[in-house]
Amino acid sequence: MTTSPEGRPAAGDGARTAPSPARRTRRSRGGWRQRAEIALLAGPAIVVFVAFVIFPVVMAAYYGFYKWKGFGAPTDFVGLENYVTILQDTTFHDALLHNGFIVVMSLVLQGPAAVILALLLNRRMRGRSVIRVLIFVPYVVSEVIVGTGWSLMLQTSGAVNDILAKVGLEGWAVDWLSDPDIAIWSLLLIITWKYIGFAVILFLAGLQSIPEELHEAAAIDGASYWQSQRAITLPLLGPTVRIWAFLSVIGSLQLFDLVYIIWGQYVSATAGTSTMATYMVLNGRNAGNYGFGNAVAVLLFLISLVIALTYQRFVLRRDTEGALTEGKK
Repeated sequence: MTTSPEGRPAAGDGARTAPSPARRTRRSRGGWRQRAEIALLAGPAIVVFVAFVIFPVVMAAYYGFYKWKGFGAPTDFVGLENYVTILQDTTFHDALLHNGFIVVMSLVLQGPAAVILALLLNRRMRGRSVIRVLIFVPYVVSEVIVGTGWSLMLQTSGAVNDILAKVGLEGWAVDWLSDPDIAIWSLLLIITWKYIGFAVILFLAGLQSIPEELHEAAAIDGASYWQSQRAITLPLLGPTVRIWAFLSVIGSLQLFDLVYIIWGQYVSATAGTSTMATYMVLNGRNAGNYGFGNAVAVLLFLISLVIALTYQRFVLRRDTEGALTEGKK
């Protein structure tokens, strides 16, 4: 290594000089400033998340070990008795099976229908904007309005059976809400009608990110419209479909509003439409045993968490890895 007359390393010979104290001070100040900005921007959201998500979950887990009436400090400690009772209750098993059936059938019914509607509405046609609005309107309508309206139409003397009778299809008039063999399908019809608009809008947004040049190249090669959709659009729409499926699964596991409004607090179990959420309300709040209800809430949270983490690990993994290229480098 060559040196200068003063004995310092000469410039350009590959030697590295230590950063000066002033430079280290500037870097330290920049780091603290960045941390302060992050804390200022993310702090309120973290506080709200801890206060309204983490803290209630912790308190629910605590109350789940007690037989609690909902007021005052819990004193009747029962340990795991609430959880054992829940896991041995056949009514909870039925509710869990109903949730699983709704999860699967919501994906089967809404997914393909939403993709087809999104592909059709992505083409230029007259009245396309109006059709998009009409499809999305049920999603923004309150569950109370939807549940009340459908319950009036589907009851034995409701509009649906009346229309069937007027068109000569009296044999098709059935008890849409009370028959255990039909009620769950009525619920799926209502869920599909209400939430398919969200899936369509989500898929339309995903279609906008697909370059049109790919379809033009496929058309030049002789591919038909549907061949182009199958080979280009559907694979590139995969990340959007997977995100929608994740939201649909979590929403189906936590389904409560429509079932409680249409079937009430007692009929849902006999009609075969009860869910874990309605079971929680019926046997917790309505029974005056809030400790038991909190135990059900904890089980519902754990089931949703396990499914969410498993789905993220095995289904969304390649999507998240593709978005973290900088971190991988």
